[in-house]
Amino acid sequence: MNDTVTTTRFTPGTFTPAPKRASTLRMVAAQGRMETVLFLRHGEQQLLSVIIPLAMLLITARLPLLGEDTTIQETLPMVLAIATTSSGFTGQAIALAFDRRYGALKRTGASGVPASTIISGKVIAVAVMAGLQTLLLGVSALLLGWRAEPLGVLLGVVVLFVGVAAFTALGLLMGGTLSSELVLALANLIWVVLVGVLGWVLWSQGLGAAGWYTAIPSVALASGLTLAFDGAVPWLEGLVLLAWATVASAAAVRWFRFEA
Repeated sequence: MNDTVTTTRFTPGTFTPAPKRASTLRMVAAQGRMETVLFLRHGEQQLLSVIIPLAMLLITARLPLLGEDTTIQETLPMVLAIATTSSGFTGQAIALAFDRRYGALKRTGASGVPASTIISGKVIAVAVMAGLQTLLLGVSALLLGWRAEPLGVLLGVVVLFVGVAAFTALGLLMGGTLSSELVLALANLIWVVLVGVLGWVLWSQGLGAAGWYTAIPSVALASGLTLAFDGAVPWLEGLVLLAWATVASAAAVRWFRFEA
């Protein structure tokens, strides 16, 4: 008996849908959109990222908590750095750690989404949040008397988003590698330390002359914003933030785990 093998060829597009893996750009865009919506819906994140920084801006602008000579020109960079630390580092680290604990990331990973895409999506979400924070805090600061030249504002935006990348990478590194209980304790403790050192530098010597404290990411961001708003290019501060972003991103991609 002869077996007859019949091969039928169809032109591409004959049958739809034609399932295949989406392009990296489309996956990043979809992940970023989802992460942004989840971020904006989370009440605790809004408290940490918007309400507390806004309250700090209003209080420090009206009360001489950091010294009689501290003006809104110095207060705004500090508050922007605190807001970025809150949303990029603390908020993302805790949210990611508990997503891993409850299995949300395991399901995302099972769908074929690589760790780098998840990280990129969370960076996009924090960048959107940072844009909203900057708009709200910037308008509030303008009403309180803050002023800057257009070039200074542009430089400040560049520095701010480098800082967003750095703090988000640090948050993802912690949240993607450690247990949720450990992250909850460490993230809040580190936030207090970063904010405390930042306040100390502003009170003791000013953000424009931070010295070796510039190696600390919160100080580097606030100092870089201070210089940028004055129209100077903060090369050192920018390089420090880029270094933090590069090292933390590489480590997060390398050791990121979908499961707790």
